[in-house]
Amino acid sequence: MKKFDDLTFTDHYMFEKVLQNKDICKELLERLLKIKIERLEYPEIEKTISPYYDSKGIRLDVYVKDSDKVFDIELQNSPDLLGLRTRYYQSMVDADNLIKGEHFSELPQSFIIFICTKDPFKKDLPIYTFQDRCDESLDLILDDFAVKKFFNANAYSKENDVEIKSFLEYIYNNKPVDDFTDRIESFVHKIKQQEFNRKEYSSVNIHDQDTFRRGKLEGIQQGELQAKIQTAKNLLAENIPIEIVIRTTGLPKDTIEQLSKEICTDKIRTL
Repeated sequence: MKKFDDLTFTDHYMFEKVLQNKDICKELLERLLKIKIERLEYPEIEKTISPYYDSKGIRLDVYVKDSDKVFDIELQNSPDLLGLRTRYYQSMVDADNLIKGEHFSELPQSFIIFICTKDPFKKDLPIYTFQDRCDESLDLILDDFAVKKFFNANAYSKENDVEIKSFLEYIYNNKPVDDFTDRIESFVHKIKQQEFNRKEYSSVNIHDQDTFRRGKLEGIQQGELQAKIQTAKNLLAENIPIEIVIRTTGLPKDTIEQLSKEICTDKIRTL
């Protein structure tokens, strides 16, 4: 567990806290996307989504919207399963809007934005932008109004836009390089000075540690079960009586009988 005083903007807790500041979040989006945002809102994920959404262990870091666009901003420290993560985040954003009773034709333009501390695709590009294109005609873009952008801090020196370059350099070095990143850094220090945030961070980490321990225990238990099943299969394949297999593995009788049937079926197929 990282100490509260050691947190930087590139730690999830601090990233989310800083971007709860509307002015900083709005300016960041305008700098990264080169658009003008009139007014920013922080909608709550609808209660009908929340049980499913929370149970998957993946949450939207920063979810905001203006009058006709929605933005999901994610801090990404690992490139694992990025494609599937992007698909999942997109589904959550779309579901949140459709649950409000909107027709699909009224879905707003969406931006899934990843701020990456490591190069997600190993192409050494500062920005990767994805939109659905036709494989047979690459200039044909599907008008689904869904854009995914990955900003790679590792390649900040290759970015030509000064504002984007400065932000990515800040992500890479954790040192402010212009007025905007200096404001972010100042807000980080302000958050650290508030005792409430220190207590909140501690409680969040206790919850995360408990979740990790439960997951680890479940993983161990699942591994033990699979080992018992494999042992049962080996014994049954050697024609060991079912009663002995039950006593040896501790598995229920109906489970052993089902495994026995599967083994018999496999033997018949190989004849």
